[in-house]
Amino acid sequence: MTVDEWKLRFAVFCLVAASFTNIYITQPILPVLQNEFSVDAVVVSFSVSAVILGIALANLPFGFLSDRFAVQPIVLAGGLAVALGGAACAVADNFWTLIAARFLQGLFIPAMTTCVAAYLAKTLPKERLNVAMGAYVSATVVGGLGGRLIGGWLYAPPHWRRAMLTAALFVLFAALTAWKTLPRDKNGPEEKPASKKTTSYLNFLKRADLWLIFSCGAGGLAIFSSIFNFLPFRLSAPPFGFSTATITAFYFVYVMGVFTGPVAGRMSNRFGYGTALLGGSFLLALSLVSLLPASTAAIITGLLLLCAGFFTVHAAAVGALNRKLVEGQGRANALYVLFYYAGGWLGITGCGFAYEHGGWSAVVFACMFFLFLPLGAGVVEKCGERRGLKH
Repeated sequence: MTVDEWKLRFAVFCLVAASFTNIYITQPILPVLQNEFSVDAVVVSFSVSAVILGIALANLPFGFLSDRFAVQPIVLAGGLAVALGGAACAVADNFWTLIAARFLQGLFIPAMTTCVAAYLAKTLPKERLNVAMGAYVSATVVGGLGGRLIGGWLYAPPHWRRAMLTAALFVLFAALTAWKTLPRDKNGPEEKPASKKTTSYLNFLKRADLWLIFSCGAGGLAIFSSIFNFLPFRLSAPPFGFSTATITAFYFVYVMGVFTGPVAGRMSNRFGYGTALLGGSFLLALSLVSLLPASTAAIITGLLLLCAGFFTVHAAAVGALNRKLVEGQGRANALYVLFYYAGGWLGITGCGFAYEHGGWSAVVFACMFFLFLPLGAGVVEKCGERRGLKH
């Protein structure tokens, strides 16, 4: 691997990791924020779901921009806005000011995630794309874990504002690094003849095969985000009664995704996307069953299976999407992430009401309903692959 390739990977890894650090930074300290701002469990979960909603809303505009303009200035503008939102969170003395700043961060995170995913899809050859997307997913794992550790471990819970500032500085560093490092896309939109038209959002939405991939991402994140969002409430309540630092330690299971992402990409290459999606769905089903008992060992086992299943599904879905495309990668990836984060927002919001009325078990049973989406996508994709082999 050349020096330039290492620089590219480092820049992309930092950028994606920094973005996800900011998304999930409040998750382990939700009970702390609940007490400080005197809000209930449903409302305090908005500190995560507001970011996710912002991401969902902004993905289509940024997908459009990534198909027409160079990625470097888009990334820099997004990094500056996310850093500004993090600084605003750090000084917020009102809960709804905090939510507004978190929503601002969500609106600009796609400038660094969706646009970079499209950039990779356009610049890498097909045979390297699955592995690259697996590495991209691994960066989301590191960022997700890093945000939770910064929020719940690096600083004591009362000093969560310092965690916000730290994450803001990280994303600023990553954006500046990417702006200076990412090479100009030789096949980018700025190089295309003006008369050539790219595929519209509507054309992508008319394709049933892509709807399956989009819904797969939505269902996967609905399960994953809901479990991890209400995990601190589960572990801080009887019979566990764990501290914030102890609860944060449970998020180390997230490391499972670092290994699962690239493995899922290689498994998709060898056995097909349908097999990878079905395997990931099976692991998700096992995880939900394991999370029901009031046992520390069962919770840890369930979380490990949850991470393995989710990142298998996610990496396979992203790889399947981009292998089906010949143009308009920015728009297609924007649609995927729109559905993905809309699913996450729906999962957190819906499971918030489930938690209020039925506790942890209601959250788990609600997630079992979302499981039908990746499972159905896997079945259809597998059947399509078999028909393709027969022909």
